[in-house]
Amino acid sequence: MRQAASLRLRPLRPDDDATLDAVLSLNRSWVPHVGPLHRDRLVDILAESAEAQVAELAGLPRPAFSPRVVGFVIVLAPGASYDSPNYRWFEDRLAGGGSPGRFHYVDRIAVAPGMQGRGVGRRLYEAVFAGARAADAAEVTCEVNLDPPNPDSQAFHSRLGFVEVGRQWTYDDSVEVQLLARPT
Repeated sequence: MRQAASLRLRPLRPDDDATLDAVLSLNRSWVPHVGPLHRDRLVDILAESAEAQVAELAGLPRPAFSPRVVGFVIVLAPGASYDSPNYRWFEDRLAGGGSPGRFHYVDRIAVAPGMQGRGVGRRLYEAVFAGARAADAAEVTCEVNLDPPNPDSQAFHSRLGFVEVGRQWTYDDSVEVQLLARPT
């Protein structure tokens, strides 16, 4: 008798080697829509993150899956030493008249190509919104590539209620991003 798979979220920990390998592989499948990442950088980002979650398919027979990572999200709060130009844009925006300390920044979110459209990204964002509300953050922020274009991500974020609050060119003017925010 076949078992039905279920989606579960759990914390992404910097010491979970098998999960880190799966996250790195998933991240590689979405470059250039997410920035490239190596293990040491991932561990450093996780050490500073306010929240990091993986979405796994659980309940599948072994050994095929045990369980399988089908998505992940990494979120940073204000005050991190993270050097991302997009994270820094939000820090500067809020320090310059906004509400310092009141945002959660989605550094990266990725869903396995075969799992898109099945609610994985929405479930990850539901966890992000809940975490932001619990931390009394006023908004959740992120960015989506305009060049190279990422229309699927733009449409997804729009459906979740994100709106454009700015644009910038990054990485030696090789990537243009749309900076987005959504109230918690």
